[in-house]
Amino acid sequence: MSRRLLFTIPSYAYLEHAFLAAGHFEHGVVDRKNFPDGERYLRIRSELWGRDVVLLGGTPTDVDWLEVFDLACGIARGGARSLTIVMPYFGYATMERAVKTGEVVVAKSRARLLSSIPSPEGGTKVLLFDLHTDGIEFYLDDRVLTRHVYGAPIVTAKIKERMGTTPFVLGACDAGRAKWVQSLARDLHVEPAFVYKSRDATSGELAVTGVNADVRGREVVIYDDMIRTGSSLVQAAKAYLGAGASKVHAIASHLVLPGTAVDALRASGVFASIMGTDSHPGSQKLPAADVASIGPRMVECLEVAGDP
Repeated sequence: MSRRLLFTIPSYAYLEHAFLAAGHFEHGVVDRKNFPDGERYLRIRSELWGRDVVLLGGTPTDVDWLEVFDLACGIARGGARSLTIVMPYFGYATMERAVKTGEVVVAKSRARLLSSIPSPEGGTKVLLFDLHTDGIEFYLDDRVLTRHVYGAPIVTAKIKERMGTTPFVLGACDAGRAKWVQSLARDLHVEPAFVYKSRDATSGELAVTGVNADVRGREVVIYDDMIRTGSSLVQAAKAYLGAGASKVHAIASHLVLPGTAVDALRASGVFASIMGTDSHPGSQKLPAADVASIGPRMVECLEVAGDP
């Protein structure tokens, strides 16, 4: 039986090596160029007919969304037997519902985009990693098989590696992530904690009002599903330090870190370390020692799922 073909979009080229090392793939070849007017040219050079194909590509930007969509359509129409899209990061995941009248639920409209990809003979699967909201996988059409891969084993392993035998408390930025943190804390056999926040009636800004656990003289590892600008993370870290924590570390499933976010987090002076997975290209802004690869775990899930 021939090996599966692995195609990777440009923004996830950094993750391709981990996939090739962990699984039995043949490297898929794509010609790319940009025309002067900004339009993109794609040509799939690898023979697709009857092949089982894996497309590796998260969607941090709108260009990435179109790259995944265009390549997937080309793969399906090119005669692939089956298609599995591995999506380490689902863009617009925080826009999963409308809060104000007229707001567009972009997470759902992008799921419709994925659902419209032509289905090969052997079907289409989408592997998603640590979604902001579990229900997003069900936004895709029923003809697309989805699997939500949880990153808890990767996150807990990284925490254990970093903390070693040092006693610590696993903290949350706020009560909204308390259940996640409680679950991870059980796996790590440590005490969970979270900060209390209140919203100012006039400005609408959130302010920390307290910490629910005794962290005096102890190190705290704060978990959040993603780190973007990190403002709420810094606020929480200051609260734990103010409550007597000796050190604060941060870890996230998705290290988005746009612009100068890393510099701002370091300049805050409140973190002993910042860690996470390589599910997002922003993770490459941190030292390799602080980043755990999702490659082996995602390849394992591909192997378990098998092909139709």
